[in-house]
Amino acid sequence: METLLKQLTSGNALLFIFVLGIGGTFQNGFHVTGISSPSPYIQRFINSSWYERYEEPPPPQTVTLIWSAIISLYAAGGLCGALSVKFMAGTLGRKRAMIGNNFISIAAAVIMLTSKSANSFEMIILARFLSGFAAGLGGSIHAIYLGESSPKHIRGMVTLTSSTFVSIGKLSGQFFGLSEILGREDMWNILLCVPACFSVVQLLLLPFFPEAPRYSLIDKGDAEACKKALQTLWGKGEYKQEMEEMVAEQAAIKGVRPKSLLELLRDRNIRWQLITMFVIYSSIQFSGIPAISVFSFDIFLKAGIPREKIRYVTVSIGASEILTSLTCLLLIERIGRRPLLWGGFGSMSATLVFITITLNLKDSSFWVPYMTVALIIIFVIFSSGGPMGTISSITHEIFIQSYRPAAFIFTGIQRWLGFALVGLIFPFLIDALQSNCFVLFACVCLWGSLYTFFFLPETKGKTLLEISEDFKAITVCGKSFSEEKSVETKL
Repeated sequence: METLLKQLTSGNALLFIFVLGIGGTFQNGFHVTGISSPSPYIQRFINSSWYERYEEPPPPQTVTLIWSAIISLYAAGGLCGALSVKFMAGTLGRKRAMIGNNFISIAAAVIMLTSKSANSFEMIILARFLSGFAAGLGGSIHAIYLGESSPKHIRGMVTLTSSTFVSIGKLSGQFFGLSEILGREDMWNILLCVPACFSVVQLLLLPFFPEAPRYSLIDKGDAEACKKALQTLWGKGEYKQEMEEMVAEQAAIKGVRPKSLLELLRDRNIRWQLITMFVIYSSIQFSGIPAISVFSFDIFLKAGIPREKIRYVTVSIGASEILTSLTCLLLIERIGRRPLLWGGFGSMSATLVFITITLNLKDSSFWVPYMTVALIIIFVIFSSGGPMGTISSITHEIFIQSYRPAAFIFTGIQRWLGFALVGLIFPFLIDALQSNCFVLFACVCLWGSLYTFFFLPETKGKTLLEISEDFKAITVCGKSFSEEKSVETKL
């Protein structure tokens, strides 16, 4: 651990991780929770805006439709942003794509800020779409940039920070949304512009950092730029082992252009990687974590928590998520990715069963609702210290350079479609099934645990080519999904 901390502090790595994070996954975390607090004020603004235009109050279903558009178009923007990752990261490079993404985030904030004075709910919808686009694009490039900039022996710890900044963003959205800060009716448009302040900071500082070393060597063939980037980020050294690994990967994919999403889906050599990402991301999306993040107020209200205490309960959950993510940073290189995934999913499944029990017994005693809160915090801890913390590292490690941008499009589509689907169906689930809806989430978590236990190879301490070979060796009933062709000949 002392060696890891020394390497993190010997160069500019810590500042690089921070600057990259505040303009990356932090943005998505903030927007997910930041919209919750001002929701009644925005709906009242929709009413007043409509009345001033048409001199009559809008029908309730119209307000609901407009509010739904504000929520759902954020996910639509995120999906479009994720779809543009390959083009932006491949054309501009990781660094310039990240810098350009800040302009989109700032433009969204300007539109949101002026929507109130312009008396336009349409501007809110447009701003949310652009914010989603910036979050979808920036979050994926953030993870790629981190993974392509970190040495092998601390790769898991460094890439995991992208998940940590999601948690920091969520807590920031909850914190700034408190009524004592910006969670007031006259401040809701300012609250939703807070992420752009961090985008400005990244826009000013990121140009002073180097391009991703792996991108410089493997994609651009510039070994000198790669070496200088590693020394700038991680301190003086020759980095011979790291560069030899990159050269080996460059030789393995020589003559192979970066894959498109369609080519990725057709390639049988990475079929197990795609199945793995589909199962893990689906298990996370339908584990209950996104529902708890977005609908925490409704869940705690049904659990019996007093309305005036709910916002402070959600802040405590956000704080526990960050602390757990930081703990996972210290554990991932010791324990490995696979145990954190199957153990995390299994623990989440068991906790959801107990949450279902306490929700059904909420009227039996005054302390039962608070037991539900404690269990939800435990559930968040298992999630942040397991699947949510590990997923960014796994996504980077199981795909080699020519597949990675397209792979992030694949996972981005899953993430944003899953987010939209959960947002659409969860209100109906909780109305129809009440507390029993968490049993469905428990089954999903159990499925994720079993899959990762039996099929996922460990990636800790391995080169990306070694990990690729481990996936090719997976068989079911003696049959492999991979073709017996090397990377060099797969054109």
